[in-house]
Amino acid sequence: MSTIEHTGKVIVTGIAHPLLAAGLRAMGYTVVDAPAIVRSELDASIEDAVGLVVTTRIAVDASLLQKAKKLRWVGRLGSGMELIDTAAAAAKGVWCFSSPEGNRLAVAEHALGMLLSVLHRINWSYGEIQKGIWNRKENRGTELSGQSIGVIGYGNTGSEFARLLAPFNVKVLANDIHKSGFAAAYIQEASLADIAAQCSVISFHVPLDATTKGLAGEDFFNSLLQAPILINTARGEVVDLRAMLLALEQGKLSGAALDVLPNENLASYQPDENQLLQRLMQRPDVVLTPHIAGYSRESFERMSKVLLDKLKEGPLG
Repeated sequence: MSTIEHTGKVIVTGIAHPLLAAGLRAMGYTVVDAPAIVRSELDASIEDAVGLVVTTRIAVDASLLQKAKKLRWVGRLGSGMELIDTAAAAAKGVWCFSSPEGNRLAVAEHALGMLLSVLHRINWSYGEIQKGIWNRKENRGTELSGQSIGVIGYGNTGSEFARLLAPFNVKVLANDIHKSGFAAAYIQEASLADIAAQCSVISFHVPLDATTKGLAGEDFFNSLLQAPILINTARGEVVDLRAMLLALEQGKLSGAALDVLPNENLASYQPDENQLLQRLMQRPDVVLTPHIAGYSRESFERMSKVLLDKLKEGPLG
C-alpha cells in the first residue's frame, strides 16, 4: 500500500508528455507545469511543494531540499540520479525514484543503430555521397554477427541492449558491480579484465558517480587487446574524450559511438574543446548524436507512465 498522500502541489521542471500532468491531477495533485523554470524561480516556489519532477536541467541539491519544507517525493523522468542529492533527500524523508524502464528500449535500439553505423560505415559514406564521393572499397563494412560484445552495467539499459543482440549470434560478456546471477544462454558474467581482453565491442550503461567518472580513461584503453568499438549512451563523463581520441589514433580502438559528451553545451566550448570535437568528427570511425538515445516518441510517453505507476504504488508498494 502506498505511503504517499496524493494531495498538494507538484512542480514539473522539464518537458513531459501531457499524460504526466493529467495523471497527477487525476490522482489529486495540483500541477505546476514549468518546463522552462530556472533555479532561482524554483527556489522561490518550492517551499509548499509536496512533489517535484525533474529531468537533467536542475540539480536537486541539499540547498534546494532545505527550502522544500513539505516535499515528500522527487520523480526523475528517465534514468540517472546524479543530479539529485539522494542522501540529503533520504535524511529529510524524501522519496526519490526514476523511470529507466520507460526509455531502456529506446537507448538499446539507439546503441545498436550507432554500432551498426560504425561497423558498416553508414554515416560516413552518406557524408561522402553528399560531397559527390562514391567510395565502395574504402567503405567496406564489418559484420556484427559472431563478435564478442562487452556490456558494462547490466541494469535496465545494459540488459535491454544485450537482449536486442540475440539475433546476431554474438557472445555477450556483461559486468555489473551491483548484481550477479544473470548469466544465461549467450550472456556471460565477466570481469572488466575479461571484457578488455576478449571483446570487439564495448558498450557502457552505467550511472555517473565517483566510481564511474572517467572509467574509460587511459588505463582502460591501455588494457584493451581487441581494438574494440566503444559505445557510450550513459553519461559523457564516463569516457575521457582526450584519452579516447588518443586510443583511436593509436589503434587501441577501432571506432566510437557516442550519444553523450562531458560538455553538451556546444555554445560554451573553449578552443581546446572545439578542436577535440572537430578531430572526432573528422574520423570515419566515429558517430556522434546529441543525447537522443532515450528520447524516442514512445519513450517520451512511457517514462511518464512509469513515473505515475511508481507514484501510485509508493515507496513500499
